Amino acid sequence: MNPETEPLLELQGVRKIFPKAAGELVVLDDISLTVRSGEIVGLLGRSGSGKSTLLRGIAGLMPLTAGRILYRGSAISGPTPGIAMVFQSFALFPWLTVLGNVELGLHALGVPAQEASRRALAAIDLIGLDGFETAYPRELSGGMRQRVGFARALVVEPTLLLMDEPFSALDVLTAETLRTDFLDLWLEGQMPIRGVLMVTHNIEEAVFMCDRVVVLAANPGRVQAEIPIPLPHPRDRLAPAFRQIVEDIYALLTARAPLTTRAFGPPIAQHLRQVSTNVLAGLLETVAAAPYGGRADLPEVAEDVQLEADELLPAAEALQMLGLAEVAAGDIVLTPAGRDYAEADTQARKRIFSEHLLACVPLVAHIRGVLATRPSQEAPRVRFEAELEDHLSEDYARETLNAAIEWGRYAELFAYDDQSGRFSLEDVTA
Repeated sequence: MNPETEPLLELQGVRKIFPKAAGELVVLDDISLTVRSGEIVGLLGRSGSGKSTLLRGIAGLMPLTAGRILYRGSAISGPTPGIAMVFQSFALFPWLTVLGNVELGLHALGVPAQEASRRALAAIDLIGLDGFETAYPRELSGGMRQRVGFARALVVEPTLLLMDEPFSALDVLTAETLRTDFLDLWLEGQMPIRGVLMVTHNIEEAVFMCDRVVVLAANPGRVQAEIPIPLPHPRDRLAPAFRQIVEDIYALLTARAPLTTRAFGPPIAQHLRQVSTNVLAGLLETVAAAPYGGRADLPEVAEDVQLEADELLPAAEALQMLGLAEVAAGDIVLTPAGRDYAEADTQARKRIFSEHLLACVPLVAHIRGVLATRPSQEAPRVRFEAELEDHLSEDYARETLNAAIEWGRYAELFAYDDQSGRFSLEDVTA
């Protein structure tokens, strides 16, 4: 087989299911994809698409329920030599120097100390941190810490590199510098890796870096589309072909309304993304104002309000769920109620939001209903969290309830005391 087309990684019908009290939570469903030698493949998808879960499974850090993961033709059953991972959170040991952090993986592999030091110093030099070998993580900027993360992954000389949102914890300029430096090393063949699988929520980043993008649908995660990026490097973000691919991916990600339908569970167990009411109001105001006049292209709005896709799409979809906007084909269009909200004063906004929240978000209506039927007009948080955890993961249950709390408070439908963890109708005017 031609080494340039050799499958480094093959996923065949991968499923991941978590057992729940009221059934099963399917996180990944029938995922099949391939990463070949010589390519960078991006994984894009909304929250709930299981991107990071899938990456942890490939890294051998999480067992799968069904399907197979093959690395160079052999099944993966745990951490595998030849596969390394770069994390979003740097994950450095603060008590070790840069050199110590980079050497750590080599020591775990039993590499002799002198050889480990030589290889670690070479990796540190490669990623641009020469001179900082004796520095501790606390002495480094975020970008420098992430460079250490890259060096630690590269020093074990992996064939396949997994990256879990490696630039998302960095400021915009630092992320762009590190992204470009990584691409330069990759294109010049200076790194040992032969293939990359990268999870990202940044659509432009995916189009800028990847040879192919796999778009995952959500709830459960499954392959929705594979999009080739046949653009030569270096890529011009302003080029029409680049912008068209970005538009196409936005259209794919907004092709369905994941928050208005569910594959499992009662209506109150609908997973809600925790989107600030300030962000929702700001998005409505932006789309209502010139030059959009109530209808906007999401990539343009993302640039205007400085929100990445993983922040913008949940906000747009929340407005759609509330009946304040429609989202499709990469566009957001305000409904009459959305226009009214954007033009209203504070109290009128709260009234519109309250009406739509009760009509469109069953969990909020459920919380208010429970409070209204109790003599004390109070209820503990754990009462609702337990209901949600029968159908959602603990993280999703927590996020869903937190979203309902913020939205319900803003709409003055109920009060919530964070210290006692209790809901009440006390001092509620709605």
